[in-house]
Amino acid sequence: MSGHKVYILIGPPGSGKGTQAKKIAPFLNAPHISLGDLLREAVTKKTEVGSLAESYLKAGKLVPDDVVIKVAEERINEEDCSNGFVVDGFPRTMKQATAFEKTLSRSGFKQEKVIYIDLPLKEILKRLTGRRSCRKCGAVYHVEFSPPKVEGKCDRCGGELYLRHDDEESVIETRYKIYEEQTKPLIDHYKELGILVQINGDQGIDRIFRDICERLKVS
Repeated sequence: MSGHKVYILIGPPGSGKGTQAKKIAPFLNAPHISLGDLLREAVTKKTEVGSLAESYLKAGKLVPDDVVIKVAEERINEEDCSNGFVVDGFPRTMKQATAFEKTLSRSGFKQEKVIYIDLPLKEILKRLTGRRSCRKCGAVYHVEFSPPKVEGKCDRCGGELYLRHDDEESVIETRYKIYEEQTKPLIDHYKELGILVQINGDQGIDRIFRDICERLKVS
């Protein structure tokens, strides 16, 4: 497994980490891993990890490091990750970052690049409070930027669209404050390692994607 590459996307809530991770993963021929999705799935399935994570997610707080590290380690040990992967939503603290680096090193992976998508709080609030998710299939829309054909209904499956609790303004502000305190220090950490790529997140999805591809020399 030596030399297999790992790409990490970090940034504040609403910066588009997940969207961009999904877009670049096929170009890198690697699976996309969203720790947020894994935790929400665990909550829905009422697993042991889900029970631990639920109250933190509802309050917009970070799930304890030990829980998140366990979920991440289990996922990257699956067969589809053996040649590398793209991850977003993790790590979010220095403890998570150092634990993850040790896990990657033991498994023969290499942290190739960390893509930092920067976005101001004002734009984050505009993006996230307008976001609507489908209760059935999980598809995501936006009341202004990508509305459904029929208000309140998913284009794919007809499911009900709703405002996720963690997209409410008060929760977003809590999430952003925690991000600044606990996640933002990782930017300097990855910069010192020489693997940080900073991207302006205050532009369209396609322009951000082109910027990332240009910086990673992906075509």
